[in-house]
Amino acid sequence: MGGCAHCGPPRAAAPPPPPRAAAPRPRRPRTRSEEPRQVRAHTRPDATTPRAQPPAREPPPRSDRPLGPLTRGDSGGAPGTCRPDAPGPQDASLRGGAAAPPASGAERSGGGARGPEARPCRLRPAAPSPLFSRRVRRNPGAPESRPAALPGAPSHAMLVLRSRLAAALAARTLAPQLCSSFATGPRQYDGTFYEFRTYCLKPSKMNEFLENVKKNIHLRTAQSELVGFWSVEFGGQMNKVFHIWKYDNFAHRTEVRKAVAKNKEWQQQCVIPNLALIDEQETEITYLVPWCKLEKPTKEGVYELVIFQLKPGGPALWGDAFKRAINAHVDLGYSKLVGVFHTEYGALNRVHVLWWNESADSRAAGRHQSHEDPRVVAAVRESVNYLVSQQNMLLIPTSFSPLK
Repeated sequence: MGGCAHCGPPRAAAPPPPPRAAAPRPRRPRTRSEEPRQVRAHTRPDATTPRAQPPAREPPPRSDRPLGPLTRGDSGGAPGTCRPDAPGPQDASLRGGAAAPPASGAERSGGGARGPEARPCRLRPAAPSPLFSRRVRRNPGAPESRPAALPGAPSHAMLVLRSRLAAALAARTLAPQLCSSFATGPRQYDGTFYEFRTYCLKPSKMNEFLENVKKNIHLRTAQSELVGFWSVEFGGQMNKVFHIWKYDNFAHRTEVRKAVAKNKEWQQQCVIPNLALIDEQETEITYLVPWCKLEKPTKEGVYELVIFQLKPGGPALWGDAFKRAINAHVDLGYSKLVGVFHTEYGALNRVHVLWWNESADSRAAGRHQSHEDPRVVAAVRESVNYLVSQQNMLLIPTSFSPLK
């Protein structure tokens, strides 16, 4: 192409500048963590090639001094060895100091130097027991030494004796519980029981009822024993009679009831006429408590029937305390105990106590005397912890009652 008349011929393009060589950077020293790790070549030996046995090492000398906790340390021994009571990186970090640098690749791979007493540290053992100082058995052929007990600490034989004694005592304690029954108190081996009968009569019919029973009671006592027959003077509902019948067992009572039902004379002369005079009837089956016998006073008097409603649990719970309270009154001698009866059928955990007194006045005087006796007061305070309710009645024996 031709150039311009004013500018002349065209200029050639300037060549590109040569590339600049990069300036070399200064090399910084390589840190320990960046050093190339020495990788040990693991080759699987041939089955025919015998494996080389490591050289046997002599066992280190045995020390009788108790060793403390084993820690990891680098001072005073080869790297990667365990020495007692030597501060290590873990202990230094816990105390706030600088931790030791990590072991090199050669030390971690087992390439470090090992002295005759150096051992590889794999675990950090726990602190020794405060009762005994542990000894490390370094020589397998040497006899094992017993741990030395600290002053004032129990010996091993004493600890074994204590454990065996505790096991023996525990076995003795559990034996009665395994063999115990469901009984709530002393067993009633005697089958004899007493039936309490209470009749509430219509007003103004008391005398008519008693006269009718008096004429025909011999027909009824021919079948079973009558313990007593009373009219209620004080306490509870008025126009009430109370009588106790004794039976050898339940089969005996069944036979008696069948015989009475078949006795036409008794049914026509006593039962049928008296049914029109009775408003309510109540019956209870009771046993005499094992520590009491039925007593019969030798002369006439009045009777007091005290009814105690006790907490559930039976005589096993309140039997001993109740017995002490009753005996405390008996020891004073102002009243005579006739019998203590425990209900079997009826209101459970109920106890009937029948007392005899010469008169109502002698009974009141004896009660005042018992309130001032410290033995009675202490026994009553103990038994009252098991008491729910209490009621009493003053009974007057009828002319045909065996208990006068």
